[in-house]
Amino acid sequence: MALTCIRKHVVAGVDVITLDRGPILEHFVTLTPEKGEAPDSLFRRVSEAVHALGGQVISAEVLGMSAQDRRYMPGLTRAIDGTHQPIGWVENTRAENLCGVYVWIACGMPITHVVSDGRVVGSLFEDGCARYCRLTGLLPGDTSQGRPEQAGAILREMDTLLIGQGLAFSDVFRTWFYNHDILAWYGEFNHVRTRFFEQKKVFDGLVPASTGIGGGNAVDAALVAGLLALRAKGPGVEVYTVPSPLQSSARDYGSSFSRAVEVAMPDHKRLYVSGTASIDREGRTVFLDDTQAQVRLTMEVVQAILQSRGMDWADVTRSLAYFKRAEDAPLLGTYCRDNALAPFPAIVAENDVCRDDLLFEIEVDAVQAR
Repeated sequence: MALTCIRKHVVAGVDVITLDRGPILEHFVTLTPEKGEAPDSLFRRVSEAVHALGGQVISAEVLGMSAQDRRYMPGLTRAIDGTHQPIGWVENTRAENLCGVYVWIACGMPITHVVSDGRVVGSLFEDGCARYCRLTGLLPGDTSQGRPEQAGAILREMDTLLIGQGLAFSDVFRTWFYNHDILAWYGEFNHVRTRFFEQKKVFDGLVPASTGIGGGNAVDAALVAGLLALRAKGPGVEVYTVPSPLQSSARDYGSSFSRAVEVAMPDHKRLYVSGTASIDREGRTVFLDDTQAQVRLTMEVVQAILQSRGMDWADVTRSLAYFKRAEDAPLLGTYCRDNALAPFPAIVAENDVCRDDLLFEIEVDAVQAR
């Protein structure tokens, strides 16, 4: 096997982190707007980055755009080389121009599209170790239904699509749920998810890492969702949950997700840290009405998870940070500078977190060569 290595390139609001695995290259690309930059300009820079790197797009995530920005969506699909790409589009207000685009690109392995009702919603790909599926931008088919019914429909659609690709829900290790008006129905959502997990016997195996956060979508549905799944081809691949050294299990207070999940390959490992906020070991929100303190605790919790796996911020390939109030967004950069954290790519947006008293949340992915 060729030597696996990681390279980083940062220029003018574009972070490119490349995982080089011999014939296979993976590019983790984060783009954030320059001061005052409009979405169409940002999307043109996406196009330039994608075409410069080559390969095929596995998925693209757009975080923070407003409903008025939907008119730019055709430009984005053209920017990432066509009209048939899996795109997750999550809206809020684009206040303070807080938004960004994350694109996952691969070279050296075939990628096929996953289609639902004539719409591309994901990618299927494989290497010598495993078969993978990334679904993104999943929307309920009938938006006239109640919110819990729409959530149930998306979970069933996830299951159906995975079965169609020769996988199962038991292969899922990471999920994302962006719930419109999340504070009004997060309890109902948790009930629906837990009931589905019980039906699929998820609790008998690996419970996925997850993000459950506020956010709108392009069709005003109750939620938009995505997932990552893999099925190993043989020995040498392990997927397991990672506990948080500074928090208890989320299941202790009724949320059905793991704090983090690690995927260990023969030549590298990947860590997926769930959406993390200012919650103590008893599951209580701490530092009420103090965003700076909530940022500090949250970052300490994530760092403890990273360090428990022999990683640190320098290994982060993707992060999404959510502030309840846009004016608090500079606090993340201030914390990173004050604590001399290694630079890492981050998209910051204004989103409601799953509790009204939570003012900040962050999720991270990290990769480390062995």
